[in-house]
Amino acid sequence: MNTLFRGKDFISTQDWSREELETVFEVSKELKKRFAMGEVTDHLLRAKTVFMLFFEQSTRTRNSIEAGITQLGGHAHDLTPDKMQLSHGESAKDTAIVLSRFGHGIAIRNCFFGIGNKYLRDVAKYADVPVISLQDDIYHPLQGLADLLTIKEKVGDNLQNVKVTVSWAYATSHAKPLSVPQTQALLFTRYGMDVTIAHPKEFPLMPEIIEQAKENAKKYNGSIKFTNDMDEAFEGAQIVIPKNWGGFLGVEDPDSEEGKKEMKANLEKYKDWICDERRMALADKNVLYMHAMPADRGKEVTDSVIDGPHSIIYDEAENRLHTAKAIMALTMGGRP
Repeated sequence: MNTLFRGKDFISTQDWSREELETVFEVSKELKKRFAMGEVTDHLLRAKTVFMLFFEQSTRTRNSIEAGITQLGGHAHDLTPDKMQLSHGESAKDTAIVLSRFGHGIAIRNCFFGIGNKYLRDVAKYADVPVISLQDDIYHPLQGLADLLTIKEKVGDNLQNVKVTVSWAYATSHAKPLSVPQTQALLFTRYGMDVTIAHPKEFPLMPEIIEQAKENAKKYNGSIKFTNDMDEAFEGAQIVIPKNWGGFLGVEDPDSEEGKKEMKANLEKYKDWICDERRMALADKNVLYMHAMPADRGKEVTDSVIDGPHSIIYDEAENRLHTAKAIMALTMGGRP
């Protein structure tokens, strides 16, 4: 391995090679083992600072980063636009340069549709420290890492032709970003998995992401297929990940009042897209249920499924800590 991780941005898993990702998983497993045994690892990022900039709410991402860097010996600054000059229009360039001179990493969540990823890339262009995505409108790479680590733990490292279904599901809490299913489609296909994406026709993923996922599947001898039938998607699946995402690409202008009304009307057509016992019975007998959380209980999934024997959501959530620590340790520490 002759890869330099120090200072490397982590905005999409597509930007990292398979070899680099495997190193991340190895480090995650090692840090998880040490955490379980109560071993102190505060020498890895001692006295280092990561600036966490959240444009939206967070539970797992915020706390995994903050707890993680504390366990590695560093400190996190919890920032929101109203606490910064961003609220007065300060540019991404100026924010990036100044924070680079104060600390050792910049981690950002900005999921505004058509804005988030561009903002992260703008900050990364001018920052002298690694920029870590805490989720944007296109990608959620830290969630993808935690998902794949969890699957490796449950299924094994050889994921060739493992059948995984990523399905849209009904929810009313908010129009959730496309970033989680898109990251899963990109990452799972790089490991040769047989991926099925299910969604109503009004809730498509980004065409360019689909094309990249198809290329990944071809390169790594996996497959990816699409269906508008949730039942069909569940048939024989070894892993199911039913989760809502917004119909941003199913309307002409999702930011307009008319577009928002149309998205809401489209949403209400598909209340029956729920992960319940009947659909779980269509899958493999040992099927695993996953969700990035928070799940809309009673809408995306029934309590009997999410709290049932096939659910591994809390293992998945815990792995957000260990994979986040690995990314920070490698990009903010690492060899010179």
